[in-house]
Amino acid sequence: MTNKELLYVEDALGHEQYFQTRCNEVANQLQDAELKMCVQQMAQKHQQLFQSFYGLL
Repeated sequence: MTNKELLYVEDALGHEQYFQTRCNEVANQLQDAELKMCVQQMAQKHQQLFQSFYGLL
């Protein structure tokens, strides 16, 4: 893996971690159960994407 590719993966990891954190924060503030579940699913998807990118290392 080139240095540039490694930097891209590191950047992607940071983004996915940020999105997961934000989704969890927002989900905790939501009152609507259906919307809360949707945002929690988004957080799970970002966790899966994080794991996929991490697996490249």
